[in-house]
Amino acid sequence: MIQLKRIQDEQDLQAAFAIREKVFVQEQNVPRDAELDQHEPTARHYLATYDGVPCGAARWRKTENGVKLERFAVLPEYRNKNVGAKVLEAVLEDVQAEQPQQKIYLHAQLPAVNFYKRHGFAPEGEMFSECDIQHYKMTYRG
Repeated sequence: MIQLKRIQDEQDLQAAFAIREKVFVQEQNVPRDAELDQHEPTARHYLATYDGVPCGAARWRKTENGVKLERFAVLPEYRNKNVGAKVLEAVLEDVQAEQPQQKIYLHAQLPAVNFYKRHGFAPEGEMFSECDIQHYKMTYRG
């Protein structure tokens, strides 16, 4: 039902970008130039499908502070169907295999904080705003 793959080709990458466009730019009003950035070529990208239909995306990249998980997006009609959890679990598994002992962190939008808490993340510091959306930095505790 839900399949997740690490993106290997341009077609899947464009499908992931289309999902991110719908969720971040159209739904959340994030400026397009803030959503696609200079890290696209070096980040590891993922695409989730539900019964063969592309419905979720994510990426991670190495930073000076560890490994940052980013751009987790699930199309509205596929939310609450476990897609986000499957994406997060697969990305964490890959990161831990490729970057053992690295700190793993993300910037969680306020409505997603409890989702990330359920998956082993803990908030750090004060709430902040990115693209006019409230976030907390969260670190993976395992």
